[in-house]
Amino acid sequence: MATTTHLSTDEVFALFQQYVIPNYRRYPVVLARGEGVHVWDSEGKRYLDLFPGWGCNLLGHCPAPVVAAVQEQLTRLMHVPNTWFTAAQGLWAKALSERSFHGMAFFCNSGAEANEAAIKLVRLHQGPGRYKIIVFEGGFHGRTMGALSATAQPKYHEGLHPLLPGFSYCPYGDLEAVRQRIDGETAAIMIEPIQGEGGVVLPPDGFLQGLRELADEHRLLLIFDEVQTGCGRTGEWFAYQSFGVVPDVMTLAKSLCGGLPGGAVLARREIAPSLRAGMHASTFGGNPVAAAAGLAVIEMIETQSLLERAKAIGNLFLERFRELAGRCSMVREVRGAGLMIGLELVVDGTPVVNECLRRGLLINCTHGTVIRLLPAVTMTDEQVQEGCDILCRVIEDYAAGGLESKAEA
Repeated sequence: MATTTHLSTDEVFALFQQYVIPNYRRYPVVLARGEGVHVWDSEGKRYLDLFPGWGCNLLGHCPAPVVAAVQEQLTRLMHVPNTWFTAAQGLWAKALSERSFHGMAFFCNSGAEANEAAIKLVRLHQGPGRYKIIVFEGGFHGRTMGALSATAQPKYHEGLHPLLPGFSYCPYGDLEAVRQRIDGETAAIMIEPIQGEGGVVLPPDGFLQGLRELADEHRLLLIFDEVQTGCGRTGEWFAYQSFGVVPDVMTLAKSLCGGLPGGAVLARREIAPSLRAGMHASTFGGNPVAAAAGLAVIEMIETQSLLERAKAIGNLFLERFRELAGRCSMVREVRGAGLMIGLELVVDGTPVVNECLRRGLLINCTHGTVIRLLPAVTMTDEQVQEGCDILCRVIEDYAAGGLESKAEA
C-alpha cells in the first residue's frame, strides 16, 4: 500500500475524485504537514495559517505538549468503552468543572454531538410537555438533524425536511421577540454567546443578561453553545465569563483537545443527572487519548499564560484592521473578542480568500462578506504583523480592482 509521503498532488486529487464523496468545496492544495502557525503543502510551499483547523487548533499545529501526552497515552490505552472507569476522563471532567461553573461533564466527539446531547438533556430535565427550544437567526449548532434543526439558517435545511420539531427562531439581540415566543411548552433558550459562523457577531449590551433573567423567570434552561468560543479562544476560559452570565448547560468542542476530536457538555449539578443511564451515550466519547489531549491543552494554556496572550494578540489584530477600515471603505466593520476576529466587507470576500491563499496566507470567509480569523494563540507579534500585512494588501488591491485583473490574467 502506498504511503502518503510518496503521493503527488495529482495522485491525491485522483484518489478523491474516485473514492471520496464530494460534499466539501476543497481548495486545490494537498496539505502535508503542520507545525505551530504554519502548514506546508505537498509541493513544499509554506502557508501562514490564520484559520488553523477550522478553529480547532487554538494552540497551533501539532503543539508539542499535546503531542507528547497523546504519544504517551497511546502506548498504554487507546480506547475502552464507557462501561469502565478511566482516571484520565475523571481528571479531565474535574479540570473543566473547576474552570467553569463547577458542573458535571458528558464527553463526546464533536460540537454537533455535544449540542445533540444538550437538547436531549434539557428535554429530559424539563419533562413531558416541555420540549421547545428558542434559538437565534444567524446561529450555527451543527449538521446532525437535531443540531441542524437548532440552526436558524434556511440554507442548511434545503432538501432535509422535515426537521426535528420544537425550535423557535428569534432575531439575534431581540429580547422582546424571545419573551413573546415563550409558552408553557418552552424548555430552554440556546445561543452562541458570540456567533462564529454567523460572522463573529457579539451580543448587544445586556442581551445575554436579559436571556438569563427570562430563563429564571420562566423556569427555562439557558444553554450556551461555546463550541467555537470556549477553551480559551476569547481570552477567558469560556466566553460566558466575559459577560457575567452563567449558563445552565454549556457545550464544547473545537479547541477542547488541541486538534484531536473531542466534545463535551457541562451541566449544573442539579440538572446533569437528568441525562440518566441508558438515555444517551457516545462510544468514543471521553476516550483515554482525547482525555490526555484535553488535559495537556489545559496545562499548556495555564503554564504558558496563553489566556492573557490571546487578549494581547487579539488587540494587535484589531488595531491593524481598524486602521485599515479607517482608510479603506471596502471594510464595513471590524469585530472581535480575543482570537475571534471578523472583518465585514461591503463585497463578496471569496476573492480575498483565494488571493491570500496564492500569497501563502490561509483565512476564511463566512456569510459571504465576513473575513473570519481564528488564529493560534502561539503566534508571535511578528507573525501577527506578517499576516496582517498580507491580508491588508490583498483587501486594498481588491478595492483598487487589482484582484479581478489578476484573475482575468
